[in-house]
Amino acid sequence: MKNAPFNLLKLEGGLGALVGKYEARPDTGELHFSLAIPSRNWNWRWSSSASGSVRRYFIASATKLYVTALIMQLRHEGRLDLDASAACYLEPSIMAGIHLLRGVDSSRSITVRHLLSHTSGIADYFEQCRDDGISQYRECIRHDFGWSFDDVLRITKEQLTPRFVPGSPGKAFYSDTNYQLLGAIIESIEGVACEQALFRRIIQPLGLAQTFSFTNDIVTCYSEIAPMLFGKKPMTIPRAMASFRADGGMISTADDGITFLQAFMTGKLFPAHYLEEMQRIWNPVFPPLEYGVGLMRFLLPRYYTLFMKMPPMIGHSGASGALLYYVPKLDLYISGTVNQIRKRSLSYNLMVRLVMACNSYLNTEK
Repeated sequence: MKNAPFNLLKLEGGLGALVGKYEARPDTGELHFSLAIPSRNWNWRWSSSASGSVRRYFIASATKLYVTALIMQLRHEGRLDLDASAACYLEPSIMAGIHLLRGVDSSRSITVRHLLSHTSGIADYFEQCRDDGISQYRECIRHDFGWSFDDVLRITKEQLTPRFVPGSPGKAFYSDTNYQLLGAIIESIEGVACEQALFRRIIQPLGLAQTFSFTNDIVTCYSEIAPMLFGKKPMTIPRAMASFRADGGMISTADDGITFLQAFMTGKLFPAHYLEEMQRIWNPVFPPLEYGVGLMRFLLPRYYTLFMKMPPMIGHSGASGALLYYVPKLDLYISGTVNQIRKRSLSYNLMVRLVMACNSYLNTEK
């Protein structure tokens, strides 16, 4: 006997009930989610803003996917070589001394590919503890302040230690400094600010009307963006959010995220065959998260899901609680946020449950 037909209404009801439970928690901010299965012409949305309208939210490190797409465009145009030294595209003072480990300076051996894949070994200016025992992350949680690219270089070179030799087999260290440097490379090649290049090459062509970079010019608009929580405490850190730039400075909506992610995964932004190369090698960064070339893979061990098989998800997430992932096996796109900074597992827990619900209903149709 054939299984019961796929019941979209039942699936959507289940998804709504699931997200509703997370929305009711005291440690989640506004929840915004979009799910889509293009092969079935299906999409589903959830927005919990008080006004009922769609609100922009900080996508944080999911910004890195946009930067990756732009880097791949420059590569396709022959204007950038992933295996060339990053120093080739930057002023000499930028890379000088950025990787000094045990008396050996490996700064010039760092390639663009190393930066994209977090295999450079370069210290992380944001979350790595400095000599004074404090990190940039902990400091901006306490009070709002801004920083510049020069500050990033100063902290990385003078107050932090690299983790390993660039390109060490099997090693990756997630460092926001890598993407600050990629932003500088984009500016060097394009001759405009990274934010302008992202708008001209990615945001505008895709018609992402609700997506843009959060910069110092618009910090007064901070209150219009969905608030992030640190535990139960709302965070008011506009100057900090305007300082991330290429490593995490964009705001968007769940629907715009789906549009971008589909373009990223289907060759609309850069040649589709690049994706195979970008996923050839995965190195662990924050288990169960792994990093390829410019994108993450979320691969959950079966003992975490009571031995139910969980398909791999590729894309990126952000410390704001933002998610931007594609599940190839299901042709499922997920874009959204829980707007929670402190409890980073919260967004992944919800994503896993959303994927399991979709997987279960898709299997009933077979």
